[in-house]
Amino acid sequence: MNDYIELRLDLKPFPGEDATDLLAGLLGDAGFESFVPDSEGLTAYAAVANFSDEKVTEALEDFPYDCEVNISKALVEGRDWNAEWERNYFQPIVVGGECVVHSSFHTDVPAATYDIVIDPKMAFGTGHHATTSQMLRRILASDFNGKTVIDMGTGTGILAILAAMRGAAGVTGIEIDEFAYTNAIENVALNSHPEIRLINGDASALSSLDPADFFIANINRNVITADMAAYAAALKPGGEMFLSGFYTEDVPIVEEAGRTFGLTSAGFTQEDNWACLKLVKS
Repeated sequence: MNDYIELRLDLKPFPGEDATDLLAGLLGDAGFESFVPDSEGLTAYAAVANFSDEKVTEALEDFPYDCEVNISKALVEGRDWNAEWERNYFQPIVVGGECVVHSSFHTDVPAATYDIVIDPKMAFGTGHHATTSQMLRRILASDFNGKTVIDMGTGTGILAILAAMRGAAGVTGIEIDEFAYTNAIENVALNSHPEIRLINGDASALSSLDPADFFIANINRNVITADMAAYAAALKPGGEMFLSGFYTEDVPIVEEAGRTFGLTSAGFTQEDNWACLKLVKS
């Protein structure tokens, strides 16, 4: 059963949106997948199998704001998550003026060059979050025609799908979470791109792949820096790496990790204090 833990965190006094952004980042490292911020705090969701009180306690130890954090939790039994997203969160969006992202149950969809159908099932990566939308813009602004691509932590598969639509000759998506992996398979099929190869695994799966022209990863800072050696080895010389899932202030840390393995920074974009960094392999 696809059961989730709903964790509610009320902040008193409320420090502002930066605080809920940081909370989402910390809880993302602790296994949470989806976040709904508001003017009083944050509601976060984690699969029952990925939840533990100890992980939450450890995550909050790094929360620097001087406020009271009141926590409550509840079990959310498995349900039609598509209907939940349709009703509460997931609405069609247009990215970069060229790409529209919507679900199969939406009817009023704007026309765009690239039409991506995503039926999310409590997985991160619908295009609404600043990290995903920035990664989509990076792909739209780059020449993927005939190029090979590795999408590390593919989630819903949205980035891999756009890369294929942009003419990539071969796209491989890797996802460690089995449920997200299954969701990615469904979304790839919805968009009629069976040539996208999907692997259920972690960075160790990269050693079995040929180096790619593009390597993209929208995960989080800790995972990216820990696995940077494997990422760099999976990229061709002269290849480009797009990284997101971390804050603007973390850019120097990620850049330094890249330099260790022959990756040079080519600048970054930022939105709502979330960064999207481009590295090039020398």
